[in-house]
Amino acid sequence: MLVRTSRYLLLLALAACASTVWAAPARREPQIGYLFPAGGQQGSVFEVTVGGQLLRGVTDVYVSGEGVRASVIEHYRPRRNVTTEQRQGLQKRLKELREQRLAELKRQGRDPKLPAWVLTSWRVGKREDTKQENAAETEAVELPDHPLVRDMESKSLRQLQHVTNEFLDWKTLTRRQLNAQLAEMVVVEVTIDPGAAPGDRELRLRTPNGLTNPMRFQVGTLPEICEEEPNDPETFAYLPKEPPIDLPMVLNGQIMPGDVDRFRFRAKRGQRLVIETHARRLVPFLADTVPGWFQATVALYDAQGREVAFADDYRFHPDPVLFYQVPRDGQYELEIRDAICRGRQDFVYRVGVGELPFITQAFPLGGRTGVSTVASIDGWTLPEKQLRLDTQPGDDCIRRTALHQSKCVSNEVTYAVDTLPDCMETEPNDDTQSAQPIALPRIVNGRIARPGDVDVFQFEGHAGDEVVAEVLGRRLQSPLDSLLRVTDASGRVLEWNDDYMQKDGHLHRDVGLLTHQADSYLSAALPEDGTYYVHLSDAQNHGGEAYGYRLRIGPPRPDFALCMTPASLSMPARSVVPVTVHVLRKDGFEGDIELVLKDAPAGFALSGGRVPSGRDCVRMTLAAPRGPMDRPVVLQLEGHARIAGETVSRPVVPAQNLMQAFLYCHLAPSRELMVAVGRIRWRSLPAQLAGSGPVRIPAGGTARVRVKAPRRPRLGKIDLALSAPPQGITLQNVRAVPDGLAFQLKAEGEAAKAGFADNLIVEAFGEVTVKKQGENGGEAVDQKQRVSLGILPAIPFVVVQP
Repeated sequence: MLVRTSRYLLLLALAACASTVWAAPARREPQIGYLFPAGGQQGSVFEVTVGGQLLRGVTDVYVSGEGVRASVIEHYRPRRNVTTEQRQGLQKRLKELREQRLAELKRQGRDPKLPAWVLTSWRVGKREDTKQENAAETEAVELPDHPLVRDMESKSLRQLQHVTNEFLDWKTLTRRQLNAQLAEMVVVEVTIDPGAAPGDRELRLRTPNGLTNPMRFQVGTLPEICEEEPNDPETFAYLPKEPPIDLPMVLNGQIMPGDVDRFRFRAKRGQRLVIETHARRLVPFLADTVPGWFQATVALYDAQGREVAFADDYRFHPDPVLFYQVPRDGQYELEIRDAICRGRQDFVYRVGVGELPFITQAFPLGGRTGVSTVASIDGWTLPEKQLRLDTQPGDDCIRRTALHQSKCVSNEVTYAVDTLPDCMETEPNDDTQSAQPIALPRIVNGRIARPGDVDVFQFEGHAGDEVVAEVLGRRLQSPLDSLLRVTDASGRVLEWNDDYMQKDGHLHRDVGLLTHQADSYLSAALPEDGTYYVHLSDAQNHGGEAYGYRLRIGPPRPDFALCMTPASLSMPARSVVPVTVHVLRKDGFEGDIELVLKDAPAGFALSGGRVPSGRDCVRMTLAAPRGPMDRPVVLQLEGHARIAGETVSRPVVPAQNLMQAFLYCHLAPSRELMVAVGRIRWRSLPAQLAGSGPVRIPAGGTARVRVKAPRRPRLGKIDLALSAPPQGITLQNVRAVPDGLAFQLKAEGEAAKAGFADNLIVEAFGEVTVKKQGENGGEAVDQKQRVSLGILPAIPFVVVQP
């Protein structure tokens, strides 16, 4: 709803806390769509292409963690059609360089003996006598503005063919789909220290419009190469072959429309190769493709061209992992493509190939807090069969670790740590007659050890007791698709559950990247004193040594988890930005949660930092310090709540709200919340909200709000807009008062019932006068232009009985 006033700008702050509204034009945030390559080896220096939009004027690069630095080399504008002059210049330069490369190969005794049609298409040896070509020779060669044509003099014949395909081949040009969100490119130089910790990082850029979203970047321990297009041997068999790759190696590439990438490598008989693909892991969700990510497939071919192995996933993960024991010495080719022949710049992959340690199963999948726990592991090329788990007290209930072997690091093992006592499942326990007795509360470490296996646990309960049963399996990377049932002594099913997900419309509120949340959860009220049973099985009747789980059985343990979007914030000094906090309530917890900044630099302030009872999603605002900051800062927030008479604190996980396949949205966790505070570009005015506490609005009525403003600037006509307000809440009747401004908040309708509480986010808009050139080159005239004056601090409110 818009409300206009002719004299005053409404400025609001919580609980007599000074804040600011700043005048600025509305702007879009810069975005990163992909990194290529999306990682590198320890101790290396290399270039990375960052693709995205609104990246013009980029100044800085930030990589999370220690030991990785990056700097900007050059920004490239969105690619446009090649002009006639650029085409002619490129053709001339390519001809010269091809002749040089062919001459070099002949001197080395490696004459490729190219077919005549190839030489003709390359224009090698062809006399150039047209007027346009003669003119081009006397002028400076003009080339397209694109990173592919940088350093042309050092390119091989294969790389020169790639340039030809990208700019001069009509088939490639007609397949290309222009995508504004990937149109700009920034080339950055990355330096990874030799001692930098391996694993996932986050990379962001800073532009005049603010910080970009974080994008995953990996630090590895193995040698790495980037693909050299074209590398489809069937289409470009005439190009000189590159020598085969020595293993181990990480292969970096991109799949473009209809693209197929192949890599040749040497292998010896008896080698146990692991080929691990990272594709969806690098770019987890794509908004405008189906199924919503790059679905990579890998195939292995022997020297005779026969396919000897294939993989299109790994269990429930879309990223494939291929295991192959080499039967004989020789050369092999690895093929990577998209499962449905799609492709574009953000179809980026990293594939590790070699005798790499890979853990396929671990047991148990966790332990009790403070108790020494060692998991037995199995897999491929593992130097050890045991892995120690860190169970020291800490905020993270779900943790990750890996096995280190010389310069190689295995895939991650995910496990859980809890304060409850735990025990091991004991077989046989397939039915109620052989059920394993347990005392509550208890966490059981077990396996669905074979197809059709059922694990049954027996406990004693009393009438009116509430019992919760929860499986941690898929969240711990187990392939188990659990199915839970609670029965009484007669076999009557009291409750059952297959997959438990918390959703809000199309938003999956479970923070994570799982494509199928298959863990079960249920709560059952016991009708009488007696014996009860919990039955756990696999919903698809699968099973095996890898199908581990941790099963919690006991009374409810009310708790909560928090995440906040977005994970990158950009704000001028003294300004305010909105953020969204999502709550994952557990075991019936419905209480209030107070959010606070933890060890934040002076000047940052949180407004509306309370999640009311029963609410799962609340918007609030963050205020910036009074002056700009040279570098972005990492902020941490935590939430406090009273549970069973004690104060419980939980961290707030930064996250990105990412869309999948045009519809579904996911809260993808980030490593850190990064905030950039820039200089003030517009006039600002401090103000205070008169009074304290949330605004109390009678149901069906109105509440008056007054704001103290120390100055009364002539800002012209002002529009106030409630940003995504709760249904039934409106803002009206704005008027001037002696010391500032007053207005009314109204609550009406079924949605605004007594007891409903939330925050209001208000954006202010003003009018500025700009000069506009008159028609037909006439005299410039004044014109009114609507601009954003900024976001006001969050206004907490509660609807009360009239």
